Amino acid sequence: MKLYALFLALAIPCMLHAQDTTKAAKEAEYNNVLVKRADKIVAALNIKDTSVYNRVLQTVVQQYKDLNAVHDARNAKTKEVRSNKTEDKKVTEDKVAALENEANAKLYDLHCAYFAKLAVDLTPEQVEQIKDGMTYNVLPITYKGYQAMLLKASPEEFRQIKVWLTEAREHAVDAESSEKKHAWFGKYKGRINNYLASRGYDMKKESADWADRVKKEEAAKKNK
Repeated sequence: MKLYALFLALAIPCMLHAQDTTKAAKEAEYNNVLVKRADKIVAALNIKDTSVYNRVLQTVVQQYKDLNAVHDARNAKTKEVRSNKTEDKKVTEDKVAALENEANAKLYDLHCAYFAKLAVDLTPEQVEQIKDGMTYNVLPITYKGYQAMLLKASPEEFRQIKVWLTEAREHAVDAESSEKKHAWFGKYKGRINNYLASRGYDMKKESADWADRVKKEEAAKKNK
């Protein structure tokens, strides 16, 4: 028994140290992933001042960490609530909705503080670039697509399209995954297409005509 006790006395600190080392390694790896992701976004801003660049970079990295913390906490609590199979379904769903509302409130505060902080070092145009970078440039790509597809759309219609895509981006920039970021744009593209249909556009035909134009342009390039 004495030998066993001695073994435990020696082994437990080693085990705890190994766990701490593993945790530290995972945190370092996680931080490196976020730094690389943020660096790609910030690099596009062409910031010449190194101190400003590093400050903006760290702000973006910290925002990713803060967003993930909110999402992870909500997901863990939601999983715990749903694991209780003895509770009434409506009670469970009310609790889940409350957790979602609580998380959304925290995300809103993070959103406002984050972009206010960026605005100290960046121009409005650069802040827009940060938003696009964090949402895979879906807004400019999608807007350009609508411009290429809708040859007869009015300035008013394009303004409305831009408004809704911008609103989608404001939600998507706080979303927890690529899939959910794209889902926000998908939701608003549905709204845009319904709006255009209400104004007399046949979206299937517009899309088919656009695809045909693209094929002809590609064929023309090959024949040059």
